Amino acid sequence: MVYVPVPLGRVQLGRALPVDIRAPDGRLLLRRGQTLQSEAHREMLAAHQACMTQADAQAWGRALERQMRFMRQQGADMALIASAPMPEQILDTDFLASYTVQGGWLDLQETLCNLLYQGPSANNPMARLEGIEQAVLHRLMQDPDEALFVLFQALPDLSLGYCATHALLSGVVGALTASKLSLSQDQQSLVVRAALVMNIGMARPQDTLARQRQPLSPAQRELVTTHAPGSAEILRGFGSHDPMLLDLVHWHHAPDAHMGDAEQQMSVRLLHLADTLVAKVAPRTSRPAMTALGAARALVLEATEQTKTQRVAMASILGFYPPGTYVQLASGEVAVVIARGERANTPHVASLITAKGMPLGSYAYRDTRQADHAVRTPLPASQVNVRVKLEKTQRLRQLHGV
Repeated sequence: MVYVPVPLGRVQLGRALPVDIRAPDGRLLLRRGQTLQSEAHREMLAAHQACMTQADAQAWGRALERQMRFMRQQGADMALIASAPMPEQILDTDFLASYTVQGGWLDLQETLCNLLYQGPSANNPMARLEGIEQAVLHRLMQDPDEALFVLFQALPDLSLGYCATHALLSGVVGALTASKLSLSQDQQSLVVRAALVMNIGMARPQDTLARQRQPLSPAQRELVTTHAPGSAEILRGFGSHDPMLLDLVHWHHAPDAHMGDAEQQMSVRLLHLADTLVAKVAPRTSRPAMTALGAARALVLEATEQTKTQRVAMASILGFYPPGTYVQLASGEVAVVIARGERANTPHVASLITAKGMPLGSYAYRDTRQADHAVRTPLPASQVNVRVKLEKTQRLRQLHGV
């Protein structure tokens, strides 16, 4: 059995312990539910090198992280948060084994798609969600342009599972916007967490609707209208005890009806805006996609006093031509955007097709700040009959330092 030292300095006197306390040889010193009675008692346990099992230590640590996150959300002083005592309660979900997602963005997409399809019957859902969330945040921090590139490229491919692509891209756009607005890391993580599961109440139907040619039936329209509270109920069934997460998921389609504080309102509006934007730029069998340029313009033009700051920030982090989308250059060439540029209208691009319509053997980097290679117009993916390879665009980015 592996034992871990107990953080005795953070254990409050007179409060019930949620774990068994043992000596390094396994002897029981204090049973869970008993209390630390005095400073002398604390010193005695320290002298006996008080330990707990590794499983208890990990669960207690998750409970502490949840408590500290809640304190940050409530605006508590950082010094107070840093000195917070160990919590008295460990939830069943705190004992879930960690879940690591390997691979790239499309591996994440497949993993999330499986979970969303399983819905209420998913096994070990909270650990899986935590693993996906951590992988999203890690990859996003490493290279946000790659995140946007892969997910915008995946968006037109409805065979991948639109529900998961939509969720990931909404989370990425929401997190990048939250960062642009200087929101805390907790708020950025919360937006990602909520985006991943906001539509779990209609995952398979969402994929069906993306491929459907005919208008929504009354039953489908009802599901679209009511799925947000249903998604929150599924999360409760998973054992989620995060009120902020449940709140965001419940109100992401009706942010104006949300009654939380200013920070909560900001998160709900960001999630709603990201969800709406991704829906606009995603193609359907029944209609073409709106261009990212059109969506960015709509974001700004439809701004209200309450949403202007978030809308302008979201438009600015994407630019007019986000990575993974296609453009035609002034030269007549067709190119794919590989990274955002210094300005919204000067992205870094890789030319794929000549002005005469012939595919290029090797991708060619073009500087859109130059008149000959300036962006003339965005192009829908349906008009570009070339399969883009991520590895080639990555090499081009490395070669040109973008």
